[in-house]
Amino acid sequence: MITVVGNLKGGTGKSTVAFNLAVWLAHDKAGVKAFDLDPQCTLVDVCDVRTEDGYEPNVAVSTDLDELETLANDNSFRTPIIVDMSATNMPAMEKALFLADRVLVPVQPSQADIWSTQRFLQIVNNCINENKKPEILGFINRADTHIGVRETHEAEQALQMLPGIKAMDTRLYQRTAYRRSFSEGLGVFELDPNGKASKEMKILATLLD
Repeated sequence: MITVVGNLKGGTGKSTVAFNLAVWLAHDKAGVKAFDLDPQCTLVDVCDVRTEDGYEPNVAVSTDLDELETLANDNSFRTPIIVDMSATNMPAMEKALFLADRVLVPVQPSQADIWSTQRFLQIVNNCINENKKPEILGFINRADTHIGVRETHEAEQALQMLPGIKAMDTRLYQRTAYRRSFSEGLGVFELDPNGKASKEMKILATLLD
């Protein structure tokens, strides 16, 4: 199963989501194979921090697009694959989308992000393998924690109306725990297993099992 985490707009939290999902899967006996196709290589950096600090399990990250394609065509390879990618490397993004079994789309709660997601879905539709159409899932990321702010609910409603994507019934909120755990090379559920961010990420990861 190849899960590509992506969107057109920067700052949607793609690398944070990809890292936490990769660490979650790494704890399972099947393990995980991660790919970073973003020229910024944020996923590579955070996994390097994790390795240097000696946290287990280790998460190996590749930047080799050819390796991803090889594994995608290897029917004997059963390890889940997480791909972090960016529109700044459009050829790699298009290839990853073609190889994907699932596309996970984090969407920030703003109108600009909804517009960007619409354009991203057009790219996805132009890239997908017609013989193996991926599941396309979206969710609100970095939702506002204040109940009086309407943007999160409005963006969620708009996401549900977009054609070609299934809106997931879960959110990740704007919490310091995500930034802190990321800087330390830890999944949020490792840093604070009982925290709110941990519970949110566990729900997302479980929905993707």
